[in-house]
Formats: sequence, C-alpha cells, structure tokens
Amino acid sequence: MAVSEVLPDYADAFPFERFNAMQCGVLPALLDSEENVVVSAPTASGKTALAEVAICEAIEADGTALFLAPLRALTNEKESEWERFEDLGYSVYVVTGERDLNPRRAERADILVMTPEKADSATRKHDSPRYSFITDVDCCVIDEVHLLDSEKRGSVLEVTVSRLRRLCDPRVVALSATMPNVDDVAGWLDAPPDNTFAFGDDYRPVPLHADVRTYTHGDNAFADKYRRLYRALDIAEPHIREEGQALVFVSSRQDTVQAAKKARDEIVERDIPMGARGDYDFHNDAADLSNETLRQSVLDGVGFHHAGLSRDDKNLVEQWFKEGKLQLLFSTSTLAWGVNLPARCVVIRDTKLHDPLEGEVDMSPLDVLQMLGRAGRPGYDDKGYAWVVCDSSDADKYRKLLREGKEIESRLAEDLDAHLNAEIALGTVGDIDDVMDWLETTFYYVRARSAPGEYDSESALRERVSDTLRSLVADGFVEREDMRLEPTPLGRLASKFYLRLDTAREFADLAEREADIDQDGILRAIATAAEFDSVSARSDERDAVAAVLGATEDLEPGGRKVLAILESRMRGTTPSELQSDAWVITQNVLRLLAALRAFLERLDGPRAANLACRIEARIENGISDDAVGLTAIDGVASGRASKLAAEGITTPAEVLDAGVEGLVRAGLSEGVAERVVDSAGELPNVVVEWGDFPDSVTAGENDMQEVTVRNVGGDARAGLRVTVNARRSEAPTSQSGSRGVPDDGVEMAAKNRYLGEVDLPVGVFGGDADELEYAIEIAFPDLPLHPIVETRSVRVE
Repeated sequence: MAVSEVLPDYADAFPFERFNAMQCGVLPALLDSEENVVVSAPTASGKTALAEVAICEAIEADGTALFLAPLRALTNEKESEWERFEDLGYSVYVVTGERDLNPRRAERADILVMTPEKADSATRKHDSPRYSFITDVDCCVIDEVHLLDSEKRGSVLEVTVSRLRRLCDPRVVALSATMPNVDDVAGWLDAPPDNTFAFGDDYRPVPLHADVRTYTHGDNAFADKYRRLYRALDIAEPHIREEGQALVFVSSRQDTVQAAKKARDEIVERDIPMGARGDYDFHNDAADLSNETLRQSVLDGVGFHHAGLSRDDKNLVEQWFKEGKLQLLFSTSTLAWGVNLPARCVVIRDTKLHDPLEGEVDMSPLDVLQMLGRAGRPGYDDKGYAWVVCDSSDADKYRKLLREGKEIESRLAEDLDAHLNAEIALGTVGDIDDVMDWLETTFYYVRARSAPGEYDSESALRERVSDTLRSLVADGFVEREDMRLEPTPLGRLASKFYLRLDTAREFADLAEREADIDQDGILRAIATAAEFDSVSARSDERDAVAAVLGATEDLEPGGRKVLAILESRMRGTTPSELQSDAWVITQNVLRLLAALRAFLERLDGPRAANLACRIEARIENGISDDAVGLTAIDGVASGRASKLAAEGITTPAEVLDAGVEGLVRAGLSEGVAERVVDSAGELPNVVVEWGDFPDSVTAGENDMQEVTVRNVGGDARAGLRVTVNARRSEAPTSQSGSRGVPDDGVEMAAKNRYLGEVDLPVGVFGGDADELEYAIEIAFPDLPLHPIVETRSVRVE
C-alpha cells in the first residue's frame, strides 16, 4: 500500500514509498479508530512507521503527539530523523534532563520526544507553568513498551502512563518487540481486541536462527573475557568470509575498545580477508573521526560503538556499517534499542555486566532478546544468525528464553511506597478509595489478575497497599485524618526529588541534627544513601579508597568507595582505579545533593543549604573550597576557576575588582574576560550599612538599632541572620568584616527573602559581659558563594 495513497499530505515524512504487510495490518486501527492500539511485532519489522502514522493522525487534528523513547540517546536520534516533519512545517521538541527546558517551545510543539523519566518529572509538575504543556498531549506513542519489565525503569514508565491518562486521557499507541502476553498490555491500556496485534516471526523481514554457545569458564574473569571473545570470533568468522557482517555486544564502553583491539590482532592471525586500508577515499574519511583508536580500527574493517563517542563518530560508524565498509562491530546494549543496524550474525559475548550502583548483574532478558533481534539484513540475507555465549550453567536458562520469549511483568511492587507517596503528594490520591482507584489504573493490577499464581490475590493486593499506606503515615511522609490523606513536607520533598523513602528519612534526620551539618556529615549522608546500597568495591579499588580516606573503617566497603570518589572529586584528582564507576556515581551524587540541599533549607535553614550547595559545586567542578564561589559565574568551570585562583582571584567580588584587564593578566582572553566580568556582575553584591551602631553601651542600658543590608548586584534568594555573642575579656575578639562564619551565638533576627534592601532590627543590651560581638550573616541557598559575614564589637562599660 503506497504511503502517498494513505497519507498524501505526509508522504514526505516517511523514508519509504510503501507500507509493508505488518504495517498494512495495523493501519485501519490507527486511521479508522480513535481507540488505543497495542502492537507486538518482531524487531526490525517496521514499528517506527506505525508511530509516525499515529503522529500524523494527531497533528492532522491540530493535536500534540508525545513520543516516549526508552533511552535518552534515542530522543536525540529522533530529533535528527524527524527533521522530515520540520520540513513539512511541524515542530519537534526534545525534552531531556540534559537540556534546559524552554516552556514556550514545549507548549507550541507538535511533536514532543521524552524519556519515561522526564515525562514522569513533567507529569509530577503539571500544575506549574513550566510543565503545563504535558496536559495538552492528545496522542502518546510508547516505543518499546516491554520496557515495563525493566527492573530499574519499568515502574517509572508504568506510573507515568497511568498518570498521563488520568491527567489528559490521550490516545495511546504502544509498540513492542514480540511478547507472549500482549493481551495484558492491551487490557491495561483499554485497547480493544480489534486494535491489539501480535505479529509472529513470519513477519520478520529475515528469518532468525538463534541458539546458545558455551565456553569453558576459568578462575580469572579477565581471561574469561578473551575466551568468550574467541568464541564470538569463531561464530562470526564464516559469515565475514562470506561477505556478511557481524555485530558483537559486550558489557561496557571500555570492553568495546579492548575487544576491537584484540579482534584486529586475531583477524590477522586467522588471515580473514577484511579491511579497507587500500581504499584511499575511505582512508581520508576515517581521518575525520575524533577518536584516535577508532580511526585506526575502522581501516581494518573493525569498529566499536558506545554512548561515550561523539555523535559525529557514532554517525560515521553507523553509516559505514550500513554500507558494508565495517565487517565487524563491537557495541554496548544501547545500539540494540536504537538505530536499525542489522547484521547477518549477532553475538552476545557478555551476559553479565558491571553496574556501578549494583555490582555484577545479569543482563536483562529484554536486552538479550532486543540484541538478538538485530540479526538478519533485509535485502541482503536469507537468514539471520544470533548467538548467546555463556557459561554452561546458564545455557538452559537462555535456551528457554530463546524458545519461549519473556512475558512482560510489572515492577511496581518493588517501588510501591515511593510511587504511592508521589501520587499523594501530587493530590491525585486523596483518600483510601482513591488509593484503590489508582492501583486499578496500573499494569500491576492487570497483571495480578491475569497471573494470580505469580502475584498477590486481589484481597492480598489490597492488604499490601494498606500496609504500605500505614508505613507512609508512620514514617512521616503522609498524614491521615479520618479518611483523608495529606502529604507532609517530607513526603513532598521525597516525591519532588525521586528519592527512595529511607534516603528521604535519613536526610530529614540529618537536618534535625544541627550539630552534624558539616562537610563530613553531608558527605557521609550521601555516601550511605540507600541509592548506593548495592555499590561494591572490587579488590583493586580498595587500596585506592584507603589512599583517599586513610584508615577510617566505620563505613561498609561500598559506602567507603562512594565517599572516596566524592572526596577525590572535590580535590580534582580521582584515582584511576575508581574512574570507571566515578561518572555514574557522581551523577547520582549530584542529584542527591540537590535533594539534600532542599531538605536542609526547608528543615534547617539557608546556611546549611548553602554548605550543601558549595559541596555540590566542588564535586561537580573539582575545585578548592576557597575558590568554589567562582563556579557561580556563568562560563567559569574548573579550568578557569583554577586559573583565576592561582592568581589570587577567588570570589566573584574579586573578579569585579580585577576587571577585564586583571582577568587578562590572569590568563583569560579578552573576549572571555569580558563575558566573565559581565556574568559576575549579575550575581548578588551585598553592602552592609551599620549606620549609627555604637562602639560601646553602658551596663544595664538598652539601645535599638537598625542595620541595612543592601544588594547592589543581581537578584538572589538569601537567608539573613543576626546573632550576638557575649565575650569575657580573656576571649579573643573577631575582626570586622570577617568572611568566616562565626560561632553560633544568640539569634536575634532571621529572614529568608529575595535580597534587595532590608532593615534588620538589632538590640544592643548592656548585660553581664565585657564585650558583645554582633554578626550579620547573609547565606545564599542556591549559589555556591561563601556566606557573607559582617561583625561589630560593642564594649560594655
């Protein structure tokens, strides 16, 4: 069926001229019905085109389409692919955590592209002006809906889709690789039987032969990698000799590089004819690669692909593999979920992988099936060949998976408390009846009724929810009065920052223990957070951890490892043994620190929040404490901050004092110096005016004064405190204008506000002391600037 006949106004949005048999089977449900649609079909059978048809239908009706992509990398690819829609006059806007949201663009977009996590965030904040666009979605396309069964991310997709349906009830089109229980997904989404499709392997563009190969497991994990690599090359070699291509999946980015290096040597040993070193044009094209190792490897016909490569390098690798210039490609699992990059032979070398937060884990069955589904090049191969290389003890498990597939299960029960708390915090669940109504909108409920032997019975399910609710009340996340449920400040904060509830409880407890709120207390609260419970320290990492931390033994090895990464990141020198896990752990740390900062501000005050903010900036930038304030300047990260600090410029105020000429002398170019000075001028600049504040007071007399705090710079939220310390004559006195935060005295006044100009009342009381020291402290909870402290001493005569 020709695209131009079915969608004449949108034919240019499709990269082909005719729909295939699978697509033609679904078109009536998409075009002639407004009901939800669920499609299960083999990998590479053309499901993306169904998503595009659904999008065309939505924008034809002046609606907004939301495309939920399983990975952030895929959202960027869709932005590139769907320039075809832009050429037709429709706007595509990608919303991810790595980009600043432009609410106007999101509101005006015809097609929104998001990950489940970002959509979760948006639906939680739907009543804010920034995220109100999410309630205008008319059609939601779920790509790879079998992600529901993902241990880490499945429950997020489940509750997000359920919440979106309650908010705006969009039409839902769910697409999946082959799954045995497609009817359960259809039941969850209320897709009628006529709109539910399960296409078998007959609809694969190339038939698939899939099987398991074992290897001899040794005592050395490093040597085992090479045993599996040689087994993978044994499998791939005959296909490569017949001018086919092989795609080998390995467990990590580093493994793609190392496997490619070793494979090049082995190919020479085996005298396998491949490579393009004699191709002058290809040699010139390869010079455009930014990764030097990849540049050398592709000339031998061997490539590698992972998320750490630049987008241009990844695009070239994909292009050359499609063109047959690369005969062997090593990749991480990311490629299986994204680009349609089939090969005659697909081999999964590693079924176990190292997760920085979980340790060694088995690869998800979903990932296994997704990878194997890439075997077979339409138009080139009569059959695809897919193999799992594993230890003999796992062979039966994988053979069963290949034979029977994987039913999609709900993962909601694993995070039921956090998700129920979120719904209460959002106000979508307000009483006991609402709790059960909410539960009935979930895939968990549908799956429990479909497979009662594997899930709770309905009565047990209700009891589980009741127990969870009682726990939320007992732990202070929810208040229950009669039948009404209300979130507490703790519950709202836990929901806002997506925290595990035990972590939220620990953060709240720290905020109430004011004596523990120092750098060490904050770092330990993060390192021991429940999110890092499964972190393990390998034997080669423990010496590096000890070198950073010394002999402290009061933490578990995983917590010590996280703490060592944090402390070394603050110094800007992470040991090489810790670097492989440092990036992932650090990204999670920064999220937790942002959450802890909010807890501290809400439950303690701006001063504590400011300390967390400075620690966060130090970990992110690897900068010393005295220079951390420079990172508040737009355009100043660790490199420029270190350069300025080396010249004695450590604060935004000192940047302004130095001016452009001073920054140029410190090593910045004139253009950069101008931008840095302009940006520093947008930060708050505080002047404290003491007025007629006395130098002395007569014992027994009282005097009320006003101190004016004026901000002559950019606007910012601040906490202001006035404290007084009584000192005896033998105690040393502080100097006026000290930058350090004074010892806490008696708090006389405190205000939290956007800082403009404020008069602070200060009582000067001639009590039983030789001297009174008054301190005005201004702390910025959202900026990594050291608190500003001005002091005055008053003699008691």
